[in-house]
Amino acid sequence: MVNLARSLFQRKGGLLRMSEAIRAGVHRDTLRVMVERGELEKISRGLYRIIDSRTPSHPDLAAVAVKVPQGVICLISALARYELTTQIPHEVYLAIDRNSEPPRIEFPPVRTFRFSGAAFTEGVDQHKVDSVALRVYSREKTIADCFKFRNKIGLDTCVEALRRYRESQGFNPDALLRYAA
Repeated sequence: MVNLARSLFQRKGGLLRMSEAIRAGVHRDTLRVMVERGELEKISRGLYRIIDSRTPSHPDLAAVAVKVPQGVICLISALARYELTTQIPHEVYLAIDRNSEPPRIEFPPVRTFRFSGAAFTEGVDQHKVDSVALRVYSREKTIADCFKFRNKIGLDTCVEALRRYRESQGFNPDALLRYAA
């Protein structure tokens, strides 16, 4: 059973939710024994990382992406991912559907924002971070959302992001205006 769990963790990039392990046929006691042996690390409630795996390049984003697969990385976390800000986010900024239940995550700290309709579904890019599927809003959508939430994140952050985006490769004013509308 331990070998099944190890291979499952390796296929999933080293991070796995308990519910996924149980669906794949791994018993919760197997995970508990692996934690006691030092083979697994419990990152947060229901989220485990195999010890011999590489540490993800963005461990907080990867952990949130595994715990909340329907969520989308947004605002300052997305700006940091695209290197459009000098700020270091102390929380993972996560967009969730207006009608969904907010995630209960002990670690890393998460700040949720509720979006609905097209504001939630449009402009989502898929990225692969160390074998973990990461949903992040596009650069243009992120900048438009920053101005929308300027009272929560600060106007100076918005202006800095817009300036850095304008100076970067791939500047697309049409897409920026489309998301701003």
